[in-house]
Amino acid sequence: MGTIWELDFYSRPIVDENNKKIWEILICDSPQTIARQPEAGFQFAEYCANTEVNSVRLKQAIETAIAQAPNPPDKIRFFRQAMTNMITKACDDLGLPSVLSRRTYHLNHWFQQRLAHVYPQHPGFQPGTNPSVSFAATAPQPLPDALLGQQWAFVSLGATAFADMAEWDIDFGEAFPLEFAALPPTALIPGLIIFSQRATPLAAWMSGLELANVAFDSEATPRLLLETGVSDRWILAKLPNSQLWAEAQQFEQAKHQANGVHFIAVQTDPESDRFAGFWLLQAPNIA
Repeated sequence: MGTIWELDFYSRPIVDENNKKIWEILICDSPQTIARQPEAGFQFAEYCANTEVNSVRLKQAIETAIAQAPNPPDKIRFFRQAMTNMITKACDDLGLPSVLSRRTYHLNHWFQQRLAHVYPQHPGFQPGTNPSVSFAATAPQPLPDALLGQQWAFVSLGATAFADMAEWDIDFGEAFPLEFAALPPTALIPGLIIFSQRATPLAAWMSGLELANVAFDSEATPRLLLETGVSDRWILAKLPNSQLWAEAQQFEQAKHQANGVHFIAVQTDPESDRFAGFWLLQAPNIA
């Protein structure tokens, strides 16, 4: 998948000597495997005044980060819809693709660390002034008919089982280090496996999306949804009876107990020992 970066450009809970909000540019690598790679761990942080909030200033910061990084990015992920135009313009001017995504796990983890240990040390720190980010729900769309699964099943794996994920036979997929979710080794990670004779086309289609979350939707007809990007939703399966509702509710409870971590996988059938697709996910909780 090449090198992916995660980026945020927003005001922080700190002010300058004139009581004006200080903004910050955060850039980091987006690990795509369960284990941190030797070159992973790149982080770049730079404050800027509220008078410098524009695409030119952001472009300069990205250029500086590229000069410092072990590898330049092939794509940049960001989650703040309010900053879409500015971030897209800066990236376009540098010839870099950018995409709205909730797969900013390294960035989220790093930001929480800075919120706890860095910003409070600033003389202009103002606690409680950084609101959380929410994502507007959009109407769920049906999956293309050719990509519908024939069967599916809820399963769970122990966190330690992911230690050898690099050795699994997977065509399409992405993971992230479990340290970002602060999971104990004894944690159970819930998941959903979709079985389809068209497993490879389904997994290939899913690989082109920014997979974010599998969720139980009980608003109307109970169903399972696949959330992608920051607001797109797809209908994975309908739940026509109370037994399936109960299983879906248990899945949601298991996600909560695992700090939102879960997975979605695609296989041809339950007897297969390989995955057409496997994605580790975490239910959004971005500050």
